[in-house]
Amino acid sequence: MADVNRGNRPLSPHLQVYQLPLAAKTSILNRATGQAMVAGLLLLAFWLLGAAVGGRTWECADALARSWFGFIVFLGSTWALWYHFLAGIRHFFYDAGHGLEIETARKSSIAIIAGSVVMTVLSLLIYCL
Repeated sequence: MADVNRGNRPLSPHLQVYQLPLAAKTSILNRATGQAMVAGLLLLAFWLLGAAVGGRTWECADALARSWFGFIVFLGSTWALWYHFLAGIRHFFYDAGHGLEIETARKSSIAIIAGSVVMTVLSLLIYCL
């Protein structure tokens, strides 16, 4: 068995050859968004701590939260929250054995991506009004 000529073929499919299905990518992204929401929570905790302490700490925390950086962090966290929420609902259906067909999983992945963007835009509009 060890003397079999395998040529220059790879031993297993590599990412250059094999592309993950959209449902797998969105499942991985679900885990990543769960971790990414921590950035928004840290900024929110700093802002609340600044409000509790007052003085210069409050001025610093409020300036950071109202800056373009704070806006990007909060906007990204809002998208991550909606995405994670919608993907969690899909995983409840997966756990019940529904939506596991390839085409259904692909369509639900597209729906989660689109739904999270729509819900983020609606959240932003509600915030701005």
